[in-house]
Amino acid sequence: MNFDEYQKKSRETAQYPDIGKNYLYPVLGLCGESGEVAEKFKKLIRDKNNILTDDYKAEIKKELGDIIWYIAQIATELGISFDDIAETNIEKIMSRMERSKINGNGDNR
Repeated sequence: MNFDEYQKKSRETAQYPDIGKNYLYPVLGLCGESGEVAEKFKKLIRDKNNILTDDYKAEIKKELGDIIWYIAQIATELGISFDDIAETNIEKIMSRMERSKINGNGDNR
């Protein structure tokens, strides 16, 4: 499955107010799910002595899946192809690497 296929398939499950013109709902969902991933890692350190088991990885994998679902919905709300987002991002990162600009600050380095 590629990103655009995922974006279209995931859209079939989207149910929230003003779908098609409400980018704020999936943005807030993305923030929440990102926090859940951070919580999983916090609890890994606190409760599991930082020992990552296959079962715990599976739990994190589910949360990461929720994150990409919300990203796909934001992209759809904005009329942007998920494939295009991925391609643009990898081009940006590769350009930074080629110019030795991976480290540092600023979006346009």
